[in-house]
Amino acid sequence: MKALAATGLALAVTACAAPGGIAPPVANRAVVPYTSAGLERVIGQDAAGLTRLFGQPDADIREGTARKLQFAGPICVLDAYLYPKSGEPPRVTYLDAREPDGSTIDRASCVAALTRRDGGK
Repeated sequence: MKALAATGLALAVTACAAPGGIAPPVANRAVVPYTSAGLERVIGQDAAGLTRLFGQPDADIREGTARKLQFAGPICVLDAYLYPKSGEPPRVTYLDAREPDGSTIDRASCVAALTRRDGGK
């Protein structure tokens, strides 16, 4: 029984392999360094602080005690994730940024671009 299972597994694995044993090429994507430099004005802010910095959010999504505020401009889209800690109001603990077409962009560059949009200070 074990031999039959091993043979079936081996056949399944080889069926997934590319013809000729060569893996298909993988498209290279630009790697954006993931640092917190330039994010000091945003990390640790509450929702009111983000609104003062960027203006009204384009989306406000809540799930349980967590909250995501999204700010969009012509250069990029920034998602700020706010989580509560020790009974305090939710604060930004994580940021994600992308260009409007979904490509990667440096988070600090996006923060800088959004602070210049209408409504931000």
